[in-house]
Amino acid sequence: MSATPQAVLTKRLHAALVACGLPPERGEVTAAADTRFGDYQANAAMVLAKEAKTNPRELAARIAGYFEAGDICLKPEIAGPGFLNFRLKPPWVSGQLRALADEARCGVSATKNPLRIIIDFSSPNIAKPMHVGHIRSTILGHALARIARFAGHEVVTDNHLGDWGTQFGKVLHGWKHLLDRDALERNPIAEMTRLYREVNALEQTDPAVHKAAREELVKLQQGDPENRAIWEQLVDLSWAEFAGIYEKLGVDFDERLGESFYHPALAPLVDQLLAAGTAQISEGAACIFFPDIPALTEKPCLIRKSDGGFLYATTDLATIEYRIERWDPQAIWYVAGAPQQLHFQQVFAAARRMGVGTQLEHVAFGSILGEDHKLMKTRSGDNVPLRDLMDEAVSRARAMIEAKNPELPAEEKEHIARVVGLGAVKYAELSQHRMSDYVFSWSKMLSLQGNTAPYLQNAYVRVRSIFRKLGSELGSVQEVVLTEPAELALAKKLLRFGEIVPLVLQDFRPNLLANHLFETANAFHTFYEACPVLKSGGVTEHSRLVLCAATARVLKQGLDLLGVQVPERM
Repeated sequence: MSATPQAVLTKRLHAALVACGLPPERGEVTAAADTRFGDYQANAAMVLAKEAKTNPRELAARIAGYFEAGDICLKPEIAGPGFLNFRLKPPWVSGQLRALADEARCGVSATKNPLRIIIDFSSPNIAKPMHVGHIRSTILGHALARIARFAGHEVVTDNHLGDWGTQFGKVLHGWKHLLDRDALERNPIAEMTRLYREVNALEQTDPAVHKAAREELVKLQQGDPENRAIWEQLVDLSWAEFAGIYEKLGVDFDERLGESFYHPALAPLVDQLLAAGTAQISEGAACIFFPDIPALTEKPCLIRKSDGGFLYATTDLATIEYRIERWDPQAIWYVAGAPQQLHFQQVFAAARRMGVGTQLEHVAFGSILGEDHKLMKTRSGDNVPLRDLMDEAVSRARAMIEAKNPELPAEEKEHIARVVGLGAVKYAELSQHRMSDYVFSWSKMLSLQGNTAPYLQNAYVRVRSIFRKLGSELGSVQEVVLTEPAELALAKKLLRFGEIVPLVLQDFRPNLLANHLFETANAFHTFYEACPVLKSGGVTEHSRLVLCAATARVLKQGLDLLGVQVPERM
């Protein structure tokens, strides 16, 4: 696999620094912020000038003098206080594009340090519907898993289901006294939700109902056969609903162990931590204190309440122990909302007190807002059901396709509607910085203009239409010669794909990949308008077809890493 431009330039910069008697590891080449001044740049002279006891521009000139530009770029230009700017040579770019055209991985090298990573994401609650709040964890976690696997890591995806807790006492009481069998048959999740809400409302005015619900929970926790059998039905019915949603989204999991799986381990874990002195009793509760961590000095991790009940932190610590024993991972990533930041700080600090050396990361994210810039809700104030949102996405995409291409066969329209509609929802999430709140706007996410999935999918479709007109695929790649500015600009974007993908996992930012794909699509459309492909003849036509084929492959591969499919027609 050929090296990226950044990798080649970095290697040559390091050689120049060594020749200058400077530490090579301090030299970093990055893509230029403004391509008017070059394609790549380095600030090594400014970083090293002080210890070299010289002026940054003078040092930049020394480094440039030792830099072997050779076939890759022009002699480095010195700009501003001491930047080194590099301009790639068109023949080198042409040769790299030819090499890229034959690479299955579109220029992305596998990591030299593969890890076994567990990614914990989605995690809906049993007996409740998945709603809009589950979009970010589900889609972000799935994309990170795909990208990490593509990068060469071994990934275990785990859906840590909320299948244990006080809500089940209420649902069990409702199941025994208020259940509508016909409603359960029609819509199990809706009926379970109704039972929970009705019992919850009754508890507010009738202490006897509260007591009865609590007793049902205790019976479940103690293994009562009847309650256990009902609970298993709740889990099965809920998972059947969830599985349908995951199937439509193209999301799957290696594990789906819920909180109930770890419940038997909680009491022994707390006893073990107390015996080891890791936890102490405070006001009747078992806690892990962190006097040496300023942010947590007055925020201990509670692992058993004074009434003997356990907490989410207890379950999470038992889960970490199980995962380490079962999988021996080097890292565990938790894709969960930003409001859970304190919880994970406490759990991770407690895990380290337990001797856990595995890297633990909270991949936090912001909220999805409605067009009123408030948390997205239905008119009645409820969370928007995820199934309803997905159905609406497909319906809106179908209407768009019907208007654009009414002559397409019905089956193909339906396929394209799913690909475009669901892709639009996924991409709207992944094109944002994960910590940003964003407004969920149908008109924006389904637009054929701007940074949207339909815009990128349409760019792919436009490329494929060129090959349909040609009547064949590219075939073997021959000499590539790029001379036009639009050709070179597109080729450079394509060559950067191999530089962008590894950056995504550094701070869990799929938006870097999404934005690069958007820039690539923009570069393609500029090229498409400026450079006729078919009938341009000879080497020029072949070179432009290579550009087109590489664009289609990069867009398809990049969107696939984000979990977004591409249609052949729209």
